[in-house]
Amino acid sequence: MDASRHVPALTALLSVVSLALVFAAALQAIPGWLLLRAPDTVIDAIPHVNAVLSVTAIATIVGGVRAIRRGNVERHRRAMLSTTALFAAFLVAYLYRVALEGPTEFGGPAAVEQFIYFPLLGVHILLAVVCVPLVIYVLLLALTHPVSELRETRHPQVGRVAAALWLLSFALGTVVYLLLYVVY
Repeated sequence: MDASRHVPALTALLSVVSLALVFAAALQAIPGWLLLRAPDTVIDAIPHVNAVLSVTAIATIVGGVRAIRRGNVERHRRAMLSTTALFAAFLVAYLYRVALEGPTEFGGPAAVEQFIYFPLLGVHILLAVVCVPLVIYVLLLALTHPVSELRETRHPQVGRVAAALWLLSFALGTVVYLLLYVVY
């Protein structure tokens, strides 16, 4: 099978499976007996580790965009694959914690929660959900086509949108972390 001819279908399939797992974990629909419970110190460290992963992902996205603008395809590829790995590590850790503990309660004032925290969180979540199929699509294009053919695909156009939204999602996620764990 020539995967390069089936990128849209593979993107749809992988996106549905990925988002189903995300929502199952976020809604605590995964039975607890399926998950081995790590020590509390590990679970408590996940938000802080994820903040570091997010800030690092911001740097790799910016580095990847700068590299491709300068024509350095190999550096761009390494940066974006690094971002994908950082995102996967973030997501596995985040969903593991949420599946076990549920969402973290906001500890600040109700007005801040209503007018700042919830809107930021909502936009962050929306962008994260939108990014999943975009990132999968550009990743599959990059993995199934030679570099010389990528300009002939939608990779450059969709990749610009995916990188911008992904960057914004990571940045907003970092602000949400700061509101939850540093400010309040």
